[in-house]
Amino acid sequence: MAIVSRAESREKRKRRIRHNVTGTAERPRLSVFRSAKNIYAQIIDDTSFNTLVQISSISKDVRDSIKGKGGNIEGASMIGKLIAQKALEKGIKKVVFDRNGFLYHGRVKSLAEAAREGGLEF
Repeated sequence: MAIVSRAESREKRKRRIRHNVTGTAERPRLSVFRSAKNIYAQIIDDTSFNTLVQISSISKDVRDSIKGKGGNIEGASMIGKLIAQKALEKGIKKVVFDRNGFLYHGRVKSLAEAAREGGLEF
């Protein structure tokens, strides 16, 4: 019996989720990726293969305000509010949430809730 690593388990979950979750022009996909020190969010239109909005904890306009909080819940909620604000400026109100194989708790949940509070619907 083979031992499955965390990364392999996440990749299996990611493939299973992405089979059902696709972004369209009317309802693009909000994709979240988290690393040990940072968190990234982008809104993607899968039909035209374009990234419409993106922000991360290492972006130039966010880096100073987060300052070392990119890997915690507080930083994730800041990123969620900012992605919602940028999306609303571009006219994007409804999205499909893609947790990218990560479990829905902690930083991923915090980002999603902050994006909802910021005005995104999903």
